[in-house]
Amino acid sequence: MINLQGRVVVITGASRGIGAAAARVFAQAGARVALLARSEAEITALAAEIGGGAFAIRCDVGDWGQTRAAIDAVVATAGRIDVLINNAGVIEPIARMADSDPDAWARAIDINLKGVFFGMRAAIPHMRGKGGTIITVSSGAAQNALEGWSAYCSSKAGAAMLTRCAHLEEAVNRIRIMGLSPGTVATGMQDAIRESGVNPVSRLDPSVHIPADWPARALLWMCGHGADKWLGQEISLRDETIRRAVGLVE
Repeated sequence: MINLQGRVVVITGASRGIGAAAARVFAQAGARVALLARSEAEITALAAEIGGGAFAIRCDVGDWGQTRAAIDAVVATAGRIDVLINNAGVIEPIARMADSDPDAWARAIDINLKGVFFGMRAAIPHMRGKGGTIITVSSGAAQNALEGWSAYCSSKAGAAMLTRCAHLEEAVNRIRIMGLSPGTVATGMQDAIRESGVNPVSRLDPSVHIPADWPARALLWMCGHGADKWLGQEISLRDETIRRAVGLVE
């Protein structure tokens, strides 16, 4: 396991799913974890559970003012920021474009795309001159159009390009920036997808979904130099080579 003793890790969307699993994995690796989410009660309870100086900050990543204030609060509290995990994301609205609610569609862009930019924009100035790692949780939907997922596919595709742009601009400042495409994960998001009955993903057998701790462990591995050849790119957890490198399979 990579040792992050003395490092400060910020995780957005930390109240459940991949975010909560990542909080536990990073805390076990010795990091002090800052948990960001709109669900304050959940992240406060999780911070108390994992210990190690973990703390919770209520934050809507779709709001620039809240995101900037949250990142500044992390630095004020912990003195630094070494890793940012842009994990917050929503699948809704699941609907054909002609039937989709425009406000809900725009809200997905606020969280999935603008939220990634806001996190990067707030964290990068604190990392310059010191180095750091920024990882965005992506999706195969960034590369593949899916019925009913226009907001999700478009926002994830935009976030993938943000990763490339940020790497181009900040590699010279020793900031490691990349994305993780985990595949289908057994989280609450899959429940919403299954209930929608829209597109083939909703009809996948639940047994094919990987547990949330797999991408969490991959995120930790990506903080080490073993992932350096993927800087500026998205790593796919569907790749058996990656799964072996992370230690998920033999």
